[in-house]
Amino acid sequence: MSKKIVAIDMDDTICHLIPKAIQYHNMMYPDLPLTMEQIVSFDLSGIWHPSCSDDIFFGRPGLYEELELFDEYTVDEVQRMTADYDVIIVTAARPSSVPEKWRWLQMHLPFIPFENFFVAKRKYLLEFDLLIDDGPHNLIAAKEAGKQTIMIPRPWNRPVQPDFILKDSWKGMNELVRHILT
Repeated sequence: MSKKIVAIDMDDTICHLIPKAIQYHNMMYPDLPLTMEQIVSFDLSGIWHPSCSDDIFFGRPGLYEELELFDEYTVDEVQRMTADYDVIIVTAARPSSVPEKWRWLQMHLPFIPFENFFVAKRKYLLEFDLLIDDGPHNLIAAKEAGKQTIMIPRPWNRPVQPDFILKDSWKGMNELVRHILT
């Protein structure tokens, strides 16, 4: 019997991308500093510095290797999940960031094999039983496709949070996944 598949997003789900990108934005453009609470959607063009762009904000070489783990429970909880589930990491990525994301994953979650690392913007096209993500577009599409979901609450997903199971820490995540999938 095959294991159920748990798909886990990377950015702002198992690691903190937006806080690090904000840090670099604010170093480059101190006259227009950003905060996490200002990030209320995935379209940042209206709030970042006029000289900034998607390539500057998310394309800084080495950015993805510098990201911090979501919290101190992330590694243990993901590793526990691998005993009962086929855990896949699914991340949207620009081509230049894929090697950085893979190196980050191997540094922090070396028990995730290469064949369980997927780069996909339209995650709902993949086969999985449960998705853990912060992106409302990913979670809505997964839910509409009949998949189970857990939302990592962030300012940009606040409007749809009432529609999802929320988990703001990885502490106890494996138990929550087990509860949902059994």
